[in-house]
Amino acid sequence: MQKYDQSQLGYVFAILAAVMFGSVSVIAKPLVSSVDPILLASLVYIISAITLSPFAQKKKKSLTKKDLLLVFSIAICGAVIAPSLYFVGLTHASASDAALIANGEVFFSVLLAVMFFRERLKLVGGIAVLLVLAGMVIITTNLDFTTFTLQQIHYKDMLLIFSMLFWALDNNLSRYLAQKMDVANIVQIKSAIGGIMLFVIALLVFRVDINIEVEQIIPILLLGTVGFAASLYFFLQGLKRIGTVRTITIFSMSSIFGLVAASIFLSEQIGFHQIVAAGIMIFGVYLVSRKESVISPV
Repeated sequence: MQKYDQSQLGYVFAILAAVMFGSVSVIAKPLVSSVDPILLASLVYIISAITLSPFAQKKKKSLTKKDLLLVFSIAICGAVIAPSLYFVGLTHASASDAALIANGEVFFSVLLAVMFFRERLKLVGGIAVLLVLAGMVIITTNLDFTTFTLQQIHYKDMLLIFSMLFWALDNNLSRYLAQKMDVANIVQIKSAIGGIMLFVIALLVFRVDINIEVEQIIPILLLGTVGFAASLYFFLQGLKRIGTVRTITIFSMSSIFGLVAASIFLSEQIGFHQIVAAGIMIFGVYLVSRKESVISPV
């Protein structure tokens, strides 16, 4: 009975994680029009680090110089470069498109694992990766292949895609570090390093004015605590209870929640091409999350 309750709780956690992460583009879209994207990214990650502090293990781990270099690399990829590209890209893209492009993180995670981390794709995995790639192509072309040219792709849309690439690299590096460190500790340290670095870059390099209005404080707090910290925490809790396959499959629904939320709260119209892309990408994510899609290294 207790095992059944834990399983039920795992599904609840996975759904909560998907809903919360789906809110990221919807909460962030109105903010990036008035708050500098780099400053916003720094504040979000500092808030995320503070939020995760109670859940991080206090026991000290003996880490080698190589491990510390890995921690720093993870922070640079996942908490400096990726969020910077994402929030700058969001200044042009719609919240609904950004929510769908977020599925690209799965595509790049698998691709990098195959190319550099000795994992091999089976036929099902190969088809899944191509489906997610097809969804990203649909989003950037609006299904208009007759008059489409590469010049029509806005560079900020590409920034969103590249942000998924760096988050995917973060995922693969974190997986190896997780063998020595608690995941919550990795995320907390990564968020703290990234948030502080971005804050310094925003102030000293780009000389950004801290022009946060009172009415923007709550959305920024929500973005850091709910969109990033809480969604990740519930995602990890889901992994513990129902496993990677089921958790990732449910979590991929975050793009649908983001699409619907953008329509309801931002009055963005959902186009036919977005519906097609959502269906293709979610099916691709489902396939790639199946155990038989990837052969892990021994």
